[in-house]
Amino acid sequence: MGTVTLGVSIAVPEPYGSLLQERRASFGDPAAFGIPTHVTLLPPTEVEPGALPAIEAYLAEVARTGRPFPMRLCGTGTFRPVSPVVFVTIEEGGAECALLQQRVRAPGGPLDRELQFAYHPHVTVAHGIAEEAMDRAFAELAGFEAAWTCASFALYEQGADAVWRKIHEYAFGGGVTSVPPQGTPADGLAGPVESARTPFPAP
Repeated sequence: MGTVTLGVSIAVPEPYGSLLQERRASFGDPAAFGIPTHVTLLPPTEVEPGALPAIEAYLAEVARTGRPFPMRLCGTGTFRPVSPVVFVTIEEGGAECALLQQRVRAPGGPLDRELQFAYHPHVTVAHGIAEEAMDRAFAELAGFEAAWTCASFALYEQGADAVWRKIHEYAFGGGVTSVPPQGTPADGLAGPVESARTPFPAP
């Protein structure tokens, strides 16, 4: 039996998750609709299918001992020329994300692994596309802002079609929460979003 590819991330809540997903698509990034808008806690990681129960139990314990924290996105950044990525910057909540991802990858745990690059929390809006399109993403989303209270993270699996699908969502403190699926219209500011400003032109 082959392996499965998992990832752990914090979803950007609606309606801003879908907004950034659509903008990513407008820049010509073919991965846009296969990847919900997110902050990575564990990059794509191959595991044996039989390890899933232990992984889910471990993540539930990580969440149970965690607490909600404020998240704020503001402006854009890039990893170029080291890596062809443009992202929305995390202005608040980055330290909490860094601590959380350390717990997810804790030595001796079921998701123990090394990273290719030092951890830098961010929200990708363009990856591996033409330089001109990367420049557009950097400029057009420079005024983007959003803020919410992060109350959970989720485990995702990448399918054979390269689409990432949520397996389970883990609420901090053992509570119950749900981030609306991206691509589904939200009513006003439904969900955990508290504020956002998007003074950039529509595509």
